[in-house]
Amino acid sequence: MSKCCALLESRFSGTESDLMMFWFIVSAVLLLFALRFRYPYFIKEATYVRRIAVAIYRTTKYLKSKPFYTLVDRFLDSVQKNPHKAFIRFQDQTYSYAQSDKRSNKIARSLLKHADLHEGDTVALLLGNEPMFLWIWLALAKIGCSAALLNHNIRSKSLLHCFTCCGATVLIAGAELQDAVEEVLPALREQGISVYILTDHVTTEGMKSLTDKIAQASDELIPADLRANITLSSPAAYIYTSGTTGLPKAAVIAQLRLWAIASFFSICGVKSDDVVYICLPLYHSAGFAIGFGGAIERGATVVLKSKFSSSQFWDDCRKYNVTVIQYIGETMRYLCNTPKRVSDQVHNVRMALGNGIRPEVWRTFISRFGSVDIKEFYGSTEGTLGFLNYSGKIGAIGRVNFFHKKLYPYALVKFDQEREEPVRNADGFCIEVAEGETGLLVSKITQKAQFAGYARDPKQTEKKKLYSVFEKGDVYFNSGDLFRTDHENFIYFQDRVGDTFRWKGENVSTNEVSDILTMATSIEEANTYGVTVSGYEGRTGMATITLKKDHQFEPEVIFSHVTTYLPSYARPRFIRIQDCLDVTCTFKLLKGKLVEEGFNPAVITDLLFVLDETLKSYRPLTRDAYQSILNGRFRL
Repeated sequence: MSKCCALLESRFSGTESDLMMFWFIVSAVLLLFALRFRYPYFIKEATYVRRIAVAIYRTTKYLKSKPFYTLVDRFLDSVQKNPHKAFIRFQDQTYSYAQSDKRSNKIARSLLKHADLHEGDTVALLLGNEPMFLWIWLALAKIGCSAALLNHNIRSKSLLHCFTCCGATVLIAGAELQDAVEEVLPALREQGISVYILTDHVTTEGMKSLTDKIAQASDELIPADLRANITLSSPAAYIYTSGTTGLPKAAVIAQLRLWAIASFFSICGVKSDDVVYICLPLYHSAGFAIGFGGAIERGATVVLKSKFSSSQFWDDCRKYNVTVIQYIGETMRYLCNTPKRVSDQVHNVRMALGNGIRPEVWRTFISRFGSVDIKEFYGSTEGTLGFLNYSGKIGAIGRVNFFHKKLYPYALVKFDQEREEPVRNADGFCIEVAEGETGLLVSKITQKAQFAGYARDPKQTEKKKLYSVFEKGDVYFNSGDLFRTDHENFIYFQDRVGDTFRWKGENVSTNEVSDILTMATSIEEANTYGVTVSGYEGRTGMATITLKKDHQFEPEVIFSHVTTYLPSYARPRFIRIQDCLDVTCTFKLLKGKLVEEGFNPAVITDLLFVLDETLKSYRPLTRDAYQSILNGRFRL
């Protein structure tokens, strides 16, 4: 070090100001070394804080503009700046910003003419991952309308519920989903809903074609005055979440909230020249708001995949020169479980954003696929707070940051698992947990961190609020999630509370599954819960049931029932049959012991069954079958 200083000093030998500059540079270098040694995460933390500050400054400028500057205005600016830049790449087709702008103009004009839409109306979308999904949202945003993003896997009662609770007047569905719509068409017609199918010709009464009308429409610019009354609190989209009870709830994504989520890419360091690979469902906030919204905010290119494919993933990344990928824990595990190839590290992916990756999968992924910067984060669709692991600490979802906590106050508080409520002291206030202790995450609801709640569901909206948490009159958002911090202030996700578990990247409401099961002719009661399975992320569905008098368990009938009424990820993989279900003194179903016992036939004397897709039935869960599941020969 002394030799380096002497060499540098010789180069600055001259005026006194030169020597002062020399010692300033040396001091700065030494300070950085000291900070790096004493505070190993200082540089990354400083970068994180700077990016948050820039994002807040940029968003504040947008919010103060007159008229209100929306995300679609940001898209239109990119159209003007880079009209020929690729915006969407799907299969073998590439659509530029200008082409996407014109396509969305045609859709907007056709909907204005035929669906009689007006500013403030809501349109429900039942579509898979395809460019039309994105163009329709842009079209609706241009005319001041919001979109309810329906999960295209749901059917019957759930589908009708999701449509009804968002207050939509129009439903647009993909041609391949026409049968699903026909199931609920009588109820939609009773409500006077206009139903459009993305095809050129429809014969079913009560449905209209839409692609033929789009083809005939003009692609001229949509006047901005059609959305002149949009404000930061206006709904931009409705995204559905299972929550902790009942049927899916429509979380209101206001314009301000959409800007906040879309800005996440910039906080992570995504740039305008990045190519973003979206294989997550667009009806989810991750695929739509973070992926699609973030790409618009950055002016980047989107590579859209109809659905995740582990066998095609890296070939797609190479084909489209992908630089940023999105994930959930399951997808990363699937990638790690594919056969190894010599080309595993031949790609340009530099960053992966997502949540739910296990530490062992994280290490395997980096070792096998190269130095991809994994940005693990935490956030819920309707929540007021998010965390980002900007330091790369394996297993953590973020780190306690003074600046972040000052902007968005939060705490981990003691939680009573049996009563399913926060523990309060003698004064009636919540108690923060100690370092290393698991606690419930609660975040303060403020003007900056607003909770818009659930559409047309004030009861469920109110249930997510906690009052007088630390002082009389304050209001906090109950995340329903448990976390702990370590000695370095890193934050780790522990578990979910309530009646929801996560499987295959989806939240599953146990109450909804139980309701569906008891619709079956032979089932009297059902208690649904999630159980852990070695080698899988999250929890898989298991139901303990009782049978009606004089009825037998019919494996093929129950298989047909659950596959008809439940999406794949919500179907109970295991069924346990008891004479009666255990309840508390207040008649709440007991789940703790059932979850603990799991599905091990060596422990459980009750009849056990496992769902078998090959046989299209439930078959007895023997000890051999149990071992096949544990060693991976039988896939769930």
